Amino acid sequence: MPPNRLRRAPAPTLRFDEPRPSSDPRRVPRRAGRAETRGLPSATRSTCFPTRGPSVHYALAVSFKRALGPFDATMVVIGGIVGSGIFINPYLVARTLDTPALVLGAWIAGGAIALAGAFAYAELGQRLPKAGGQYVYLAEAWHPVVGFLYGWALLFMIETGAMAAVAISFAQYALRLAGQPDTLVMVVAIAAIVLLSAINYVGVTPGSRVNNVFVLLKVTALGVIILLALWGPSSPSWLTASRGDATPSGALAFGAALIPILFAYGGWQNANYVAEEMRDPKRHLPRALILGTAIVVVIYVLANVAYLRTLGLTGLAATETPAADAAAMWLGAGGARFVAAAIAISTFGFLDLAILAPTRVYYAMANDGAFLPAVAKLHPRFQTPANAILLQSAWAIALLFTGKYGDLLNTVVFADWIFFGLTVAGLFMLRRRQGTPDGFRTPGYPWLPALFVLVAVVVVYSVVREAPMRAAVGAGLLLIGVPVFYLFKRNSANV
Repeated sequence: MPPNRLRRAPAPTLRFDEPRPSSDPRRVPRRAGRAETRGLPSATRSTCFPTRGPSVHYALAVSFKRALGPFDATMVVIGGIVGSGIFINPYLVARTLDTPALVLGAWIAGGAIALAGAFAYAELGQRLPKAGGQYVYLAEAWHPVVGFLYGWALLFMIETGAMAAVAISFAQYALRLAGQPDTLVMVVAIAAIVLLSAINYVGVTPGSRVNNVFVLLKVTALGVIILLALWGPSSPSWLTASRGDATPSGALAFGAALIPILFAYGGWQNANYVAEEMRDPKRHLPRALILGTAIVVVIYVLANVAYLRTLGLTGLAATETPAADAAAMWLGAGGARFVAAAIAISTFGFLDLAILAPTRVYYAMANDGAFLPAVAKLHPRFQTPANAILLQSAWAIALLFTGKYGDLLNTVVFADWIFFGLTVAGLFMLRRRQGTPDGFRTPGYPWLPALFVLVAVVVVYSVVREAPMRAAVGAGLLLIGVPVFYLFKRNSANV
């Protein structure tokens, strides 16, 4: 029998008039209502499904496996931020700003804002080191319905839409590398989701190891691009030459350039989702958030130095494949294949993390009685939210077949920054109620978190102004979750 399998004890003789205390701390009584489980760890509460009437029996509690160390947590942060976008999207910034110095300044400014967010999430994670992370902070600071709306958008639109889009991207690049026809794209995309779901189903350790390997591979690929650019020939006056067709960039242009940069820096919150599976979350989570985000800022700035040094600002603005074009200048035809392999690696790694981390949000929702009760179950052997993994992956595959995942994702992705802003604003609420924490404290409080909240408001306003109809549809899809939340809560109260 594997060492992590819990052995079920013989059933005790029960009286039905009142519960008899158990000497086994792992065994907790199930009763009508949730009051008897208050104060217990969330993983213990998740196994306490109440039954009607005064009858009692005892259940064997299953908890998360605390298997993630500081290195694993840091890799989750880096893997959550670094996707395929850094290989492709820098041209958007180069088209908006008129000098290389402004381009690099925008990436540095975006990194500083991301670090401000990571500081706030570090304090929140230390205050509430629970599975579900951002969902827990929103529910605790504001109202359970706010946390539910975050999880609702994550499951049905944001995370699953991203999974579908990234699975297709992985399949396209993998087939291109293998010289296979695009007719197999759907098969490969589904196979990737199924394979990674199976890996994460059988334990947080296998899923984390896959993430670690693929994070190291994509960081290595970016490192190769950076080193080749620094050692190779450079575009004349690459740091000072401006685009001839550009108008002088003002504050509005700089702000517009920050929008895609801030979306590129999003993803550090994945580490907060798995806090309950870290060996020492109060120590490891803040360090991982700060170190991981800082590493990504350095990588992103150096990658843009590489693109500008090789292609120049005009060349970077003119191409939608900057990494491939830059690599081709150093490696010839092999450069494009190298970048294609790097993107395939990056997308596969992102897909693994999308299954590993956000599924803990749905588990936490169900554990609070705000979602399907079956999703609150941890697998008795693997100690993973198995049903949450199956649900998310099944919906992502369903979105693949609809072909509408891109439209759905673009419609609601602005909600990410609504919840970023609300989460950091929630830090003010928690400090007012609970005081200043003893451990990690957000540097520059209250000004740094206030600046982050202001930036979040500007990002949401900019997205809404750019596409008001799309934003209205996205807000409507989001608000559908309000009656759904109260329906789940009513059903939970009646059980």
